[in-house]
Amino acid sequence: MKVILLSDPASAHTIKWANGIHSKGVDVLVYGLTACDPSQYNSGIEIEEFKIPEFIKWQKDGNILKSIYLLSLPRLKKIIRQYKCDILHSQSASSYGLLGALSGFHPHIMSVWGNDVYIFPNKNKFFEKILRYNLSTGDIITSSSKTMAEYSKRFVNKNILVTPGGIMLDRFKPMKRDNSFYKESDIVIGTIKMMEKKYGSEDILDAFNILTKRNPTLPVRLLMVGRGSLIEYLTEKAKRYNISDLVIFTGMVPFDQVPIYHNMLDIYIAPSTDDSESFGVGILEASACGKPVIVSNIGGLPEVVIDNYTGFMIPPNNPQVLAEKIEILLLNKETRLKFGENGRRFVEEQYNYDKILNYIISIYINAIKKT
Repeated sequence: MKVILLSDPASAHTIKWANGIHSKGVDVLVYGLTACDPSQYNSGIEIEEFKIPEFIKWQKDGNILKSIYLLSLPRLKKIIRQYKCDILHSQSASSYGLLGALSGFHPHIMSVWGNDVYIFPNKNKFFEKILRYNLSTGDIITSSSKTMAEYSKRFVNKNILVTPGGIMLDRFKPMKRDNSFYKESDIVIGTIKMMEKKYGSEDILDAFNILTKRNPTLPVRLLMVGRGSLIEYLTEKAKRYNISDLVIFTGMVPFDQVPIYHNMLDIYIAPSTDDSESFGVGILEASACGKPVIVSNIGGLPEVVIDNYTGFMIPPNNPQVLAEKIEILLLNKETRLKFGENGRRFVEEQYNYDKILNYIISIYINAIKKT
């Protein structure tokens, strides 16, 4: 079986998906519009990058940038013919979904990701029509969460299959902490996520400030892993709070090192503020590593946390409540460890990566049979 993935080649989700289905014996070609580190992919996976013309590359208007997908269409059609693929799979219904729809290839599987259904169609009526058209061309539509699947049905009258992000339990597991940054006695809280407003990055820093002022003798530290537009702002704010020596911003880390950073944490935090947070892969990774989690009750995140069992659910945009929940776990090591054990068991039972990969392969096989 040959599959072409239309997706951002640099995305950790794309890398994980491509490597996963490739490990099941599927030939994979990733076609996208951004550069990537090919060493992150399994040997044998082909990567085709459309070179963006210089006169478009520096445009800031998102509407103009959409034209890039149209410019890349002839190249995609040529690759489809040469590669002789069995499945075309678009990751995102608004951008790569448009490219896949216009290619005219079938069977065409389309996965909704979040912003493509929660934000893109609400910009204007024309964008909504584009999304409706794209989804109408999909032979099979998938969603990472039940919540997003239900939301997406307002744009298309089709059944939407839920394919949650599975967790590699042999990679994401409890390990001895790498103390390159910390002392053995330090209690480390933090997140592994883009440093953006929608992910509650500023709320994390604000809550940490509240926490340290309230508990000045506790050896608590904050670890912020990930790139994003807010890093410089958050760094300056940490200086204003006089907590810079307690906070580490790592920037982006390679996917294969993410389990190491999860295991540096004692508590994982994901106080997202936007409904477009469709599924919490990072939250499940943390749970698989035996870490308690504190998560906003927004979007699809409640599907990956059991309140008061694997962690705490909190309202979004509320650093005060976030600080209170962190404090409960800081002061109760037994509860921290118990939530972490429960989380590991929850992921083993519900989000085993190998089982989910087998389900995805069955979707591909059924799509081919129906064509």
